[in-house]
Order: sequence, then C-alpha cells, then structure tokens
Amino acid sequence: MTLQCPGCSSTQMKVYDFHGEEVDSCQKCGGIWFENGELNRALSAADNGDDNVRVEETLGQHIGSAKRECVHCDCTLEHYHLMDGYQIEVDVCHTCSGVWIDEHERTKVVQSPQVKALLAKLDAKISAKTWLFQFLSQMPVEFNIKPKRQPVITYLLLALNICIFAAYGFDLNMADRAFDSFAMRASDIVSGTHTWTLLSHMFMHGDLMHLAGNMYFLYVVGDNLEDSLGRLRFLGLYLVCGFAAAAAQIAADPTSGIYMVGASGAIAGLFGMYLLWFRHASLTFMFVVYQKKLSPMAFFAIWLAFNILGLMMAGEGVAYWAHIGGFVAGLIIGVMLKSKVMASNPILAMMNEPEVKVAR
Repeated sequence: MTLQCPGCSSTQMKVYDFHGEEVDSCQKCGGIWFENGELNRALSAADNGDDNVRVEETLGQHIGSAKRECVHCDCTLEHYHLMDGYQIEVDVCHTCSGVWIDEHERTKVVQSPQVKALLAKLDAKISAKTWLFQFLSQMPVEFNIKPKRQPVITYLLLALNICIFAAYGFDLNMADRAFDSFAMRASDIVSGTHTWTLLSHMFMHGDLMHLAGNMYFLYVVGDNLEDSLGRLRFLGLYLVCGFAAAAAQIAADPTSGIYMVGASGAIAGLFGMYLLWFRHASLTFMFVVYQKKLSPMAFFAIWLAFNILGLMMAGEGVAYWAHIGGFVAGLIIGVMLKSKVMASNPILAMMNEPEVKVAR
C-alpha cells in the first residue's frame, strides 16, 4: 500500500532503518512515521543514555490539532510537545497511536532522553539546606550541568588568591606595603609607572569579605566556563576580562589615586560569558526570606542594576566601572566565541536550544 506523507502529502514514502527500527520516511521532506511502539524502541536503541525510553506514553502538553492526516487512519493528527520541558512538536494519531516527526526534529528527538535527565537535575526543588545556606551567606546557589572534568585552573585561581591574601591580609603593616607595591592606581598607570599592577591587583583583596565574595562567585561560574573553554583559554580570557575591567576604571577617572584591588572585574567578565552560554542554568536569589530561582539573565540584570545604581550615587571604595567594563568584555567575548563553544560542547548546545524550558 502506498502511504501519503503527513508533512508534504508526497507519496514518496519508503522504508528506512532508524536505530534498528524499520520506519516509513518521506523521500521528499525527510519526515518519519513511527508505528505504535517504534519510537520507544528506536530511542531505547540509540546512544542517548537511556535504554528504556517510554516517550510515547509520557508525551508533554497537547497543543491542538496538527492539520495533518494519519498515514493509515482517516483522522487528523494531534499536536503534542514531545515531553514536559522539551517543546519539540510531534504529531500523534489517537486511533492507531502512530507518531510523526519532521526532518529537522530527528536529532533533537533522539537526544531527548539526555535532555530529560538533565532537566530533572536543573528543575530540582530548593532544599531547606540550600535556603539556610543562602539566608546566612546571602550568596546564590547554582543549578547547572555538572562539568565533565575537574576545573583545575579555577581551583588554582582560588588557591592563589587565598594564599596571597593570607600573606598580608592579617597584618596592617604588611597590608600597607603590599598595597603600595601591588595595588593599582589609575594615576600611576597613566603616568607609566607601576604598570605591573595591571596584573597584580587582580590577585589582591581589601578584606576577608571582599575575598570570600569574589572567590565564591569564581567557584560558582568558573567550573562550567573552564569546562566549556578548556583550561588555558579559560585562564587567558579571565585575565583579558581583568585587563578590560582595569582599563574601564582608568578611563573613567585617569587621575584617581585610590587603590584598586580585587578579582571582581575579571569575574564580572565571566558573568558575561556565563549569561550567554548557560541560559538553562538557575541562580537562586534571596528576597529577605523568600528564595527564588532566577535565570542568569534575570540574576545578572539585578547585579548590573546594583552596579549602575552605585555608580550614579558616586559611591567610593567600589570600582563600579571595573565591574561594568569586565562584564561588557565578557559579553563581547561570549558573542564572538559562542558558535565555537557550542560546536565543541554538544550537550551545552543542546541545552541552549529554544525548545528547552527550565522550571524556575
């Protein structure tokens, strides 16, 4: 019997091997028709981390009539999301339980079990322990993909910053000498002196809270970025963002004699890259006692708003221009490298598909 394609009405349907299942594929539009149970068996056989897929029994939201006809039955197909949280649209026959997918959906459907497993982790509920940690520390908690390898450079940066602070941070006389030699002042750089402080200032901090805050944020975003970039490139871009932050602060007030120290500008650059590459992640934000998961876009918008507000209020003691400069540098790097990073990180690319919807 000649079958008519639900997608383009062609009669050029031929038998096609799809991960061990003999399915009907349209030679014109590339869509595939699965008989009842064939999609489950094909996905279970595919290399996607799940050998017992039951997607046909756990389809997502019904989104109306598909305005396509079943290849066997005299009835209209119904439109469904493939599963909750992954809004790939498939067409289903309520009479024979056949399923139709379009050609551009093939790879996404095959990898859907991986998406499901990752979403289960990303959508995890906030625990009482997480709430207590953030209430006491006022630091966010991250929900993100686990890195494939140890973030060696991130750990080394953490250790280096902590060790440097320990060498001077608990002795006022030692701190004064360290700041005189290694903290950056815009006026010095403009006059061509103490140029090494463009680098050294990134590894110094004013007090223990300053250090703790910066190191925590480096720990939160550094592991995923190092994993996606590679170790040496991550280190290089971290330093580039730090230099960009220093340049922004110097440009804003080239005659300033105020010491500038801290990894904040470099870490702000990491924020920019993280925002563009990890849209699926969540960062918790504490509103007094109410804890809420936010997207990186929402979280860093709040962070940026605080920095702009601080700049407008002309607050001293915080290098707001460095934060903003580092963040902008990170955004620029993020845009420039996004396609390359996604190409070399298939799981990250998959989680950045617009069909992936994280519960927050």
